[in-house]
Amino acid sequence: MSSILYSIGRWAFRARKLVLSLWIVLLVALGGGAVLFNQGTDNSFSIPGTESQEALDTLSRTFPQVSGTSAQLVIVAPKGDTVRDADIEQPVKDAVASLEKLDGVSGVTSPYSETVKNTISDDGSAAIVTVQLKGQMTTVPAETKTDLKTAGADLQKALPDGSQVAVGGALFSQSLPTLSVTELLGVGIALVVLILTFGSFLAAGMPLLTALLGVGLSMALIFIATLFGPISSTTPLLALMLGLAVGIDYSLFIISRHQSQLKAGVPPEESTARSVATAGSAVLFAGITVIIALVGLSVAGIPFLTTMGIAAAVAVAVAVLISLTLTPALLGFAGARITPGRRAAKRAAKKAAATAAAAGEPTPAPVGTAAAPTLAHAAKAEIPPGFFRGWVRTVTRFPIATIVAVVAVLGIAAIPATQLRLALPDAGSHAPGDPARVTYDLISEHFGPGYNGPLIVTGSIISSTDPVGLMTKIGDEIAAMPGVSSVPLATPNQTADTGIVQVIPTTGPDDPKTAQLVSDLRAKHQHFLDEYGVDLKVTGNTAAQIDVSDRLGGALLPFGILVVGLSLVLLTMVFRSIAVPIKAALGYLLSVGAAFGAVAAVFEWGWFGDALNLAKEGPVISFMPIILMGVLFGLAMDYEVFLVSRIREDYVHGGDARRAVESGFVGSAKVVTAAAIIMISVFAAFVPEGDTSIKPIALGLAVGVFVDAFIVRMTFVPAVLKVLGDKAWWMPRWLDRVLPSFDVEGDGLQKQLELADWPEPGHPYIAAADGLAISAKKKRLFSDVSFRLGDGDALVVHGGDRTAASALLMAVTGRTKPDAGTIKVAGFVLPTRAAAVRSRTAVVRFGATETPVDDLRRALTGHPNVLALDAVDTVTDPVERRRIRYELADAFSRARLEERAFALVVSCVEPDALDDLLPETVEPSTVLLGHGAPADTLHTHRSPEKAIV
Repeated sequence: MSSILYSIGRWAFRARKLVLSLWIVLLVALGGGAVLFNQGTDNSFSIPGTESQEALDTLSRTFPQVSGTSAQLVIVAPKGDTVRDADIEQPVKDAVASLEKLDGVSGVTSPYSETVKNTISDDGSAAIVTVQLKGQMTTVPAETKTDLKTAGADLQKALPDGSQVAVGGALFSQSLPTLSVTELLGVGIALVVLILTFGSFLAAGMPLLTALLGVGLSMALIFIATLFGPISSTTPLLALMLGLAVGIDYSLFIISRHQSQLKAGVPPEESTARSVATAGSAVLFAGITVIIALVGLSVAGIPFLTTMGIAAAVAVAVAVLISLTLTPALLGFAGARITPGRRAAKRAAKKAAATAAAAGEPTPAPVGTAAAPTLAHAAKAEIPPGFFRGWVRTVTRFPIATIVAVVAVLGIAAIPATQLRLALPDAGSHAPGDPARVTYDLISEHFGPGYNGPLIVTGSIISSTDPVGLMTKIGDEIAAMPGVSSVPLATPNQTADTGIVQVIPTTGPDDPKTAQLVSDLRAKHQHFLDEYGVDLKVTGNTAAQIDVSDRLGGALLPFGILVVGLSLVLLTMVFRSIAVPIKAALGYLLSVGAAFGAVAAVFEWGWFGDALNLAKEGPVISFMPIILMGVLFGLAMDYEVFLVSRIREDYVHGGDARRAVESGFVGSAKVVTAAAIIMISVFAAFVPEGDTSIKPIALGLAVGVFVDAFIVRMTFVPAVLKVLGDKAWWMPRWLDRVLPSFDVEGDGLQKQLELADWPEPGHPYIAAADGLAISAKKKRLFSDVSFRLGDGDALVVHGGDRTAASALLMAVTGRTKPDAGTIKVAGFVLPTRAAAVRSRTAVVRFGATETPVDDLRRALTGHPNVLALDAVDTVTDPVERRRIRYELADAFSRARLEERAFALVVSCVEPDALDDLLPETVEPSTVLLGHGAPADTLHTHRSPEKAIV
């Protein structure tokens, strides 16, 4: 991985103008597409397959008058008057008549109707006019909403002084999220942190530029996607928040590594490539964990949540791509100008030169001429002094005490989470003074909170001979149930095939007792079926929201298992450890518990409610836990990767395990701190003026990032690693073989750089090896194998042990990992660049095929640099051997014409078997297996012209 990213970083540095131009062109193209194809957002929260949704779908066909959303006009009489007074009743009736004529209105219920009860308060001071609309709240035209507000304003003018008219209801229960100046404050804080971190305005502007570009691309893609399906208004806001945070941080990690290397004397181009290879590997992995967590939201099976997760995952993926390509391009434009302390060093150099000239001494070497350090430089350097060294030494002085303290503190912080209640937002969560909130509060005051969340019980009554009487009986029975305030309406439709019962709970729509009433009504399903022969279902906006919340709650466990399980596998691949991934997951649980606790303390208990501009204490949005769990897990793994990968890098490059905890921590703590502060600032900026849906998520993420970065990763993790020592990096040998390696620490890249001129400068061997050894099932197949293979050469491996010979061929072609030794094929060091070697080599196993010539031809179509032919002596047909000889001769000729390096590696029992198989122009070198020697030893000897080294 690091070697591939090294090449990408170097290419982007050199092709910086092209890279920048491509991203700008892509932004302009997608931005234009967003303007042309944006269909607007859709805030409908529905779940296919739930009882409430099935019932709504049925009502839309059989009883369309009640299947759509509704609006409400609340009329409050002046003090001392009632709504039955003539100067109030007549204007209200006139308003009802005018409302019935509006486009999109399917029916209006007058408070003075004789068929609908309980629409006038008990004291007569208030009345409700219910306006039934065609379609759901997201499909009602904006013109209809405006007409309703106008009708309310006209009624207000027609009523006596002191009257009050408020327009609200389900249609106005959701507000579109907007951005404010407060959100920009987070970006401002991020800029200040970046300037302090980099010590350069130029370097500080790069992460902001890349993040804003990524956010722009993500927003354009989301709005283009509205052409293909509904997207909630919360989706772009969540993608914006995440894209901005990770976009800044990912670029920050790469630039920070680049600056430290520039300061150590690495040339800008080489430093950029190395930064993308090392920090970029961590960025790529961290991005993958966040994407897995976000895509994992689809486990809930809720369409709007799946869309939200995929959109946010796209934003993170775009941020990763920009960080790995545009960031090195920008570093190419900057050159050495962002080297820390560059100006001060220049001034010091001028002063030293002037002093030397005055004294007649030679001029000192200019700044930046020091030899470039290796990737292991950090592991061998002395740990610099400072706050972070003092911190890590403090928390690891008594590591067990630190671990116990962290667990105890975060355990206490999680206690409020036990009282966290969930619901979907309604008008009651709007800001005081909002028209929809005013209507909500007036209804609660004069009629009771249940009138803000009526339920509908519906079923088919086609077999009934007395539909009116039947619905009256069902309505009376439901009215007598605990938790029911009233039943204003129990009626069949015009065709008498479907009946509805409108149920007013005693509690509000977000109250747990309302959810219990829905459960009680559904529990009586069999009773109504037996007693009345009616298959009743509970639906309505409130019931649908309860179903959404229940489905989300049920999805938390499978979501957690899937996301954490997959990410644990990835962490194991990265860190080659069992203990580190488990410790990372446990630390995450502590962070998410504290984040939930903070959300509950603010939104349930009201702590800091005024400071955070909290409109109302109560439940938080139902999908907050699953989104918070997913996003925070990804971000927690960010800090785990950036901190622990640096510790492992120092450990891998020769440091002692416990000392590596300190050196790796000091080497990464500054940038992790800056990244965490930036993320906290971005998330916290969405809390004071944030949308109702985003506010608890943003608060939870801000607290979660703080806890995870500073308490878990920078306190708990060093203490655990100090206790474990070398055991922290233990992994079973069999598991190490099975799992692919990400090489986040750049160990493979370091080997590639160290062996750039190996085995001999100026000798471009296709393949070379020293001291190779491979074992299988605790038996050594061969050891101490060395060879050199040039263009046009052939290496013959022969002897009685075919298994050993095949293993050597598989090792040369990158298909088997050697246990020891150094091997380089087609310019790539194995096993770290095995994928690149496999793409440039081909293998034909003659002992396992019935069509050797056809297999050989297929292998040669890939134009390999190295062709491995296993068990060639098993081909005994003279005709087939001649055809193989012809194909090989043609392959060597074509390689010369194409100016492509080409060589053979062949295995057989006796080398004489090749006499009529290899072209005459090829003089083979040989490796002899087990000829008069122990079976576990592979010897080498000289051929007439080519020496085996």
